[in-house]
Amino acid sequence: MKQVLTILSVIMLLVSCHRPQAIKDGGFTFAFMTDIHLQPERMAAQGFEQAIDCVNALRPDFVITGGDLVMDVLEVGHSRADTLFDMYESALKRFNIPVYNTMGNHEVFGLYAGSGVDPSDPDFGEKMYERRLGKRYYSFDHKGWHFMILDAVEGTPSRRYIGLIDSLQMEWIREDLKQVDTSTSIAITVHIPFISSFMQYNYGALAANDSGLVIINSKEVLDLFKGHSLRLVLQGHLHYVEDIHVDGIRFITGGAVCARWWHGPRNGMEEGFMLIHVNGDDIRWEYVDYGWEDVDQAKK
Repeated sequence: MKQVLTILSVIMLLVSCHRPQAIKDGGFTFAFMTDIHLQPERMAAQGFEQAIDCVNALRPDFVITGGDLVMDVLEVGHSRADTLFDMYESALKRFNIPVYNTMGNHEVFGLYAGSGVDPSDPDFGEKMYERRLGKRYYSFDHKGWHFMILDAVEGTPSRRYIGLIDSLQMEWIREDLKQVDTSTSIAITVHIPFISSFMQYNYGALAANDSGLVIINSKEVLDLFKGHSLRLVLQGHLHYVEDIHVDGIRFITGGAVCARWWHGPRNGMEEGFMLIHVNGDDIRWEYVDYGWEDVDQAKK
């Protein structure tokens, strides 16, 4: 069967925080909040609180975060890392609905050598995330859909990160899918994208992705879902909005709650999150500008 590829890049459908969309019986709405980069600086905590209040007002069924929850623990020691995770855990209490977290590269503790953290540290790498926020990959079901949260970040011997779904997760996916009916709609969330138009759209058709920008074994992972009804892939990392349709799958990259890392809009895109509506086979999304202004702009 010939694949049909459609790319809708940087489309922002801005909505009010107080206008929930009607959903048919059996349908549901959820928020996808990626690239939060919570920190004590730049009034980021107040900005995230405003985003949370907006989500609560819209009354979705649940929230999925898309990674890069804090800013950041790659190149810091325990004191700063604990402060950031404390902030994030405290902020989660403000939500009125369940929150499902996703691991991002900025949650990999002490990975960069400049952190001074030794790899023998019990919290090194992804272990701090697991201790503070829970499993790196897991699944849950909601109104006939099967959701899989994956960890797309892998540390390297040179103490950098790449986009990769490791062999343990590959085996876990195989086992998890054995419990899922082939007709059940599936959604995946990752931080680093499987596929993206970002480089080609912004830098030209021959611009190449690098190993830190996309998942390097994306085809092998997606091949595991052949014979199943994979319908939706949610992605972050790029602070960019896109909606790519390939062979019946929607690859949606969800912008950024912090936009340009709490320094205002990035490439014209405001701080925001995705509100995703599911009605049977119909998937629609809106990019919600929750009204935040960065501190420098607010002073003008």
